[in-house]
Order: sequence, then C-alpha cells, then structure tokens
Amino acid sequence: MRRGIAATALVASFALAATACGGSDSGSDKSDGPVTITWWDTSNATNEAPTYKALVKEFEAANKDVKVNYVNVPFDQAQNKFDTAAGSKGAPDVLRSEVGWTPAFAKKGYFLPLEGTEALKDQSKFRSNLIEQAKYEGKTYGVPLVTDTLALVYNKALFKKAGITEAPKTWDELKADASKIDAKEKVYGYWGSTQAYYAQTFLYGEGTDTVDASAKKITVNSAAAKKAYGTWQSLFSGQGLHKADVTADAYAHIQDAFVNGKVASIIQGPWEITNFYKGSAFKDKSNLGIATVPAGSTGKAGAPTGGHNLSVYAGSDKAHQTAALKFVNFMTSAKSQTEIALKNSTLPTRDDAYTAEVKADPGIAGFQTVLPAAQPRPALPEYSSLWGPLDTELPKIAGGKESLDKGLSNVELAIAKLVPDFSK
Repeated sequence: MRRGIAATALVASFALAATACGGSDSGSDKSDGPVTITWWDTSNATNEAPTYKALVKEFEAANKDVKVNYVNVPFDQAQNKFDTAAGSKGAPDVLRSEVGWTPAFAKKGYFLPLEGTEALKDQSKFRSNLIEQAKYEGKTYGVPLVTDTLALVYNKALFKKAGITEAPKTWDELKADASKIDAKEKVYGYWGSTQAYYAQTFLYGEGTDTVDASAKKITVNSAAAKKAYGTWQSLFSGQGLHKADVTADAYAHIQDAFVNGKVASIIQGPWEITNFYKGSAFKDKSNLGIATVPAGSTGKAGAPTGGHNLSVYAGSDKAHQTAALKFVNFMTSAKSQTEIALKNSTLPTRDDAYTAEVKADPGIAGFQTVLPAAQPRPALPEYSSLWGPLDTELPKIAGGKESLDKGLSNVELAIAKLVPDFSK
C-alpha cells in the first residue's frame, strides 16, 4: 500500500496515452512473431521500478516469443486509469494491482480467474492468507507479488538514551515513552498520521472496522470505533507528541522528521525501508527498530494487510493471456521475489523467497516479524473507497476544526451512500 506518495510523472501520462489500448490490440504483433504484452507497473518510479525493468529484460531474454511493453503508472492514478481503460476494452494485459482493488475489478469482470493457469502453478508456495486476499467469491484473481503491513518503526538510539529498553506494546505505553524521550532528548517521541489507512490500526485494536461486511452494517460510528478514534486523536497532544499535520505534504513531513532523528517513532510500512536508510538517523541500519503496532483496549494489535498482486486482463485475447500468465509466473517466482526483496527492500509473498541473504536486511527481517498482526480486508468491492470520507474528516478532527462525534457522523452518512444496502 502506498499512501501519500506524490507521483506526477508527465512522461507516464504520455506513455499511458500510447498504450491505453493494450491488451489484445497490440498492433506490433505478427502471427509469426513474438506476442507483445503491456504491463502497467504501479511501483515507485525512483526506488522500485528499476528492479522491475531489469526483471522484464530477464524474462524477455528467456522467452523469445514474448515482448513486454513496460509502463510505469503513478500508483495514485492507476486504479482510475485501469477502470477507465478496462471499461473501454483497452486495458493492459497485466496490472500490478493493490490488493484492495481485487474485489471491485473482479466484480466488473476485468480480471481473469487464475485457477488452473500457469500463473498459479506454484500456489502452495505462497502464504495462504495472501492467496485468500486475492480471491473474490471463491475465485483467485491475482498472484501476490509483494506484501506489506504497518508497524511501529522507531529510533533505537533515542529510545535507549531515554532509558527505554523495549518498544511500547500499548498506546498508553507509547505516550509514556514519548514523554520520556521529550524530557531527556528534547525530541518528539511520536508523530501520528491523519490518513485513514494509518488510523485503521486503532480500529483493529478495538476489535472493529469501518463496516461489518458479513452483517452488512456500518460500524464507523459505533462505540468501539469512537473509542478507537478517540485514542488516535489523543496522540496529537501531550508531552512528546507532535501535533497533527493537516497539510497536503504531511506524509513527507513526517517521513523526513523520522529519518533525520527529529522524531523517535512513527507508524509506517515496509515500502519506506530504502528511504529510512537514506536518512541521517539510519546510516547504521541496525538503529531502525520495527515492532508490532501498539494494542488497543482489547489487548490485541492489528494493522491492515497491504501489498500488490499481478492480475491478468480478462479482455485480452488467448495469445496475450497465455503470454501474460507466463510473465506473471516468472515475476512471482522465488528467484524474482528474492531479487526484488534484495534490491527494493520489499517483503516477499512466498516463504522460499525469504533466504538468509534477504533476511540479512534488518528492515525486511523486522517487518517479517510483524506480519502475524496483519488483518485481511473484507472482500467488499467498495471497501477501499470507504477510506475516502475518513480522509476528508479525520484531518478536521485532528486539527480541532470538528468534533469527533460530528466528524464520525459525517463519515457514517458518506459511507451509507457508498454501501446503500448496509444498515447503520
């Protein structure tokens, strides 16, 4: 999951215009020549894309009958662009799809079911919960490429100087630690995010979610949710707790402060591992602490499961689908995932890719330990869209412009329009 990453690649927009009719309409193909498939890669163009481009070349070298038209699409634009392209029967043959997109695109018939195909021939090697996350109504529509979740990442040196020997296990412990760090080191102990995705950890800590999909009930304004968001709100005021940043650049501000030692801990995902190491605070990689997010009053900790699958466009013709399935199998192989992990510091989705060399990266090793707390999202096509109303209201609440009750009531009304068959 990428949240708040600014991606405004003008070059990509021109490339998309040239390849939007991907799929089975690749005009360069000849009946006696190689098949050209189009792949929309939604990874970070600077930190991750070079690794994927190199793997594309490896695939082409080993498969002379297939050419890959590689296009890097900014993540924050990809979902809508693919929806538009698929709706006009001109989508790419392969999409690097965020796990939360699967239900909606599968429901619309845009993704190809993968049971019995070459893409899924190594299914037993993948973590079962990640295969489940790629399913909709019993069918599998993606092969897990990378996975992620959120963790409490912290500066070990700052914690140690404040006399703290282990990561906090509850939000109250985090508050106490933040106060100690501020008192002894004159550095903020924690800086929270106002983005809905990051606030999801507080809901899980109270045993709830924005909706109860099985009961078809909206729960974002329930007593448990109010308690969760009340705890979230309380972490923006107090000694050692940074006030809420409600600007458009909040994500970058929080990240920059953490990697340069101006704040001791934040909630973040493994997609930032390589950027952590670029900061002055983590030139020594071993200074990066990674722990399960603090638990709520239930005593349990939880964070959303993120990551990306490779999915095949159902609208491509047989020749392109066959080539696409072969490509997906190659990209999600243990060898490819190991290479991706080593170069991008992302988490593999299959156990045989966690080699000793991969686990030598303290960032990957640390995030691997917190994966058991990752909570799957319900297979609800509208689920990802439910964070939209929260992303509107949470900054107002955190910034003191709106009360918690008013903000959650507004969210409840907005969600009711997105899932009209759900009760309140």
